[in-house]
Amino acid sequence: MIRAVVFDFDGVIANSEPLHFRAFREVLAARGLTLTERDYYDRYLGYDDSGAFRAVANDQRVPMNETDVSELVARKAIVLEHLEQGASVLFAGARDAIHRMAAACPIAIASGARRPEILRVLEHEGLMPLFRFVVAAEDTPMSKPAPDPYLLAVSKLAAEAAQPLYAAECVAVEDSRWGLESARAAGLHTVAVTHSYVAEELTQADLVIDHLDRLTWQALNDLPPRRAGMAFS
Repeated sequence: MIRAVVFDFDGVIANSEPLHFRAFREVLAARGLTLTERDYYDRYLGYDDSGAFRAVANDQRVPMNETDVSELVARKAIVLEHLEQGASVLFAGARDAIHRMAAACPIAIASGARRPEILRVLEHEGLMPLFRFVVAAEDTPMSKPAPDPYLLAVSKLAAEAAQPLYAAECVAVEDSRWGLESARAAGLHTVAVTHSYVAEELTQADLVIDHLDRLTWQALNDLPPRRAGMAFS
């Protein structure tokens, strides 16, 4: 039986990947670095901000130290906040899916986005009270596709549970192969929504859906069983 749902943020709840791309492109251009939309989605979407800047610099053979990375991350955050102003970035069906899942079980977020960016959207949309907690980029030593974000999410959920919780009793809702790899490595069930990639690129998911309206409690409890693995308590 499914006992908890963990959502990714960008690309699942928030239709913010196009805005992230524009912010990355603008900040990188000021440093003389180019970023195409295709490269962003094919090569860099799975990174957190710091990792993306390092990867772009490495691929373009441009030296970049940690001070440079920190400055770029801070500048990109300012640009992104400006791009978000005055508009809802929620995907169609996201609000209803969040309410539907929260009514059935505890829900959380495990994301490679920065905490202020996540909280800004959730608070603006009035959704923050529905989530037990948020695991953000700052909270784990390694980001997706490493399992760290989902392992931390399950451990936090387990700390609030009345009995030990298995990762196999949790479902991750993702939009990318990096996120799916992270969740599967942590032992969670996986649902992929085709917001960012076509279904053929998300075949490692237990279930692929084309709209968040299809994220139902019945669909989650019909997922194929997974080995229980380690219990968190």
